[in-house]
Amino acid sequence: MSKHRLYFIDAVRAFAILMMLQGHFIDTFLDASYKDYSNISFKIWNYFRGITAPIFFTISGLIFSYLLITAKHKGILKKRISKGLIRGLLLIGIGYILRIPISIIFTGEFHNYYFVVDVLQSIGLSIICIVFFYKITFKKTLIFSLLMLIIGVSIFVTEPLYRTINTENLPLFFSNYITQKNGSVFTFLPWFGYMAFGAFISTIFYRYLKYEKFKIYTVIGFLITGVILINFSSLILMKLFFLTDIQIFNSSANYNYLFTRLGNVLIILALFYSFERFLKFPLILKIGQKTLSIYVIHFIIIYGSFTGYGLNKIISKTLTPWQAIISAIIFLITVCFISFYYVKTNAFIYSKLREIKANKS
Repeated sequence: MSKHRLYFIDAVRAFAILMMLQGHFIDTFLDASYKDYSNISFKIWNYFRGITAPIFFTISGLIFSYLLITAKHKGILKKRISKGLIRGLLLIGIGYILRIPISIIFTGEFHNYYFVVDVLQSIGLSIICIVFFYKITFKKTLIFSLLMLIIGVSIFVTEPLYRTINTENLPLFFSNYITQKNGSVFTFLPWFGYMAFGAFISTIFYRYLKYEKFKIYTVIGFLITGVILINFSSLILMKLFFLTDIQIFNSSANYNYLFTRLGNVLIILALFYSFERFLKFPLILKIGQKTLSIYVIHFIIIYGSFTGYGLNKIISKTLTPWQAIISAIIFLITVCFISFYYVKTNAFIYSKLREIKANKS
């Protein structure tokens, strides 16, 4: 095992993808009558569901940027950049394919729904942007670090400016990356902000991970910053408004969910990093490493990608809380099992293809 490998990242990714799966499952199948915000259990569940996507985006930016930066030190930067660009395009492509049913071949009907932007498209485009920003900073870690921090803060503070932006003159394909009016949920803005903060955090690990007391200082730093963002970020924004009379600070303070969610993310990172030595179970690490296949499989099962017939057409919103919880657990186990089997099969096929290619040469 590598001394400086960040095992807690895989654990956080595993936590995020499992939370995302159960969130989608329960939200899709729980009877609407049980979605009572006065119920403390539902309120807690909904709160944690709300921090899942910020965790996923932040950790995605962290791990990709960390691999990108360390690739320069290892002398494989060109390969990593190429791999990152391909990965970004692949995620964008898969994001669209998951919404297009096979029936389109026979019916020829193409709906605007197919252009909706979701998690995969935003992460894919964000990865491509991170590569671009890394290159324009001349691959200097310090400059890249500062730029990612500035971009992250700017995207969060200016959210009121693009929240209701008019995109009627833009083609629908591009408009969906900016606005939620057409059904997109995870638009590029503001979600690239979390990827940018993840990239910034990666530079901290890259620069100081080798130091003896780095872990304890990082955990404390995450906790303090997280608490400040959750409890005082709106107050700080209002103070900036009073000092500068710049309206955007006031608008941001009055609808401040981005910074508070980032605070939640930092606390989760601190907890997982603190207990990293207890999280090195092969199963946890494997789930964290297979998030894409798990996401794709869960999307197919619940929403019926390709066929148009998923569980949502069969069960719909009919489950009681206990039925939803038990079914969600079974669903998570099933999706993970399928994912692991698929990955093994896929690796086997690729290994055989490589053998055939080697024999021919």
